[in-house]
Amino acid sequence: MKKLNYTILFLLVFATQSCGIYSFTGTNLHPDVKTVQIDYFPNNAVLVEPSLSQEFTIKFQDLFTTQTNLTLVKSGGDLQFEGEITGYKINPMTATAQQTAAQNRLTITVNVRFFNNKLEEDNFEKTFSHYYDYDANAQLTGGTLDDAFNEILERITQDIFNASVAKW
Repeated sequence: MKKLNYTILFLLVFATQSCGIYSFTGTNLHPDVKTVQIDYFPNNAVLVEPSLSQEFTIKFQDLFTTQTNLTLVKSGGDLQFEGEITGYKINPMTATAQQTAAQNRLTITVNVRFFNNKLEEDNFEKTFSHYYDYDANAQLTGGTLDDAFNEILERITQDIFNASVAKW
């Protein structure tokens, strides 16, 4: 039983790290569109956060699977998303009298190329960016930077989803 659980876990991890191709099983948002492909988004930012690419890609795939009732298929997608993370930076926003940062801003920027292989006029390339301000001292206590990271990724994925749904 333990070996089966490890095998299933391995397959799930492997599946989330490759590109995802999904098929509409419920409500079809456009009659000609049956599948969507979401490629892995590499981190091409100057400052590299090791888990950023994987976290973003998984959140983006999860958004489509939960919001559109999509399931995995083995053929190419009618809709395709590709792109890269182009920015990940932490900037001090305000300083104390001792010239140390009192507040920081985390900014994440993602460039996305969307292709509708059924209706080429829907294709677009856009850059999505969000920031999160937080207390610089709280960063040292743990969790704060993770919270900022997660909130920004949620907002970016929702913006991309809304922009693409508006197209089809």
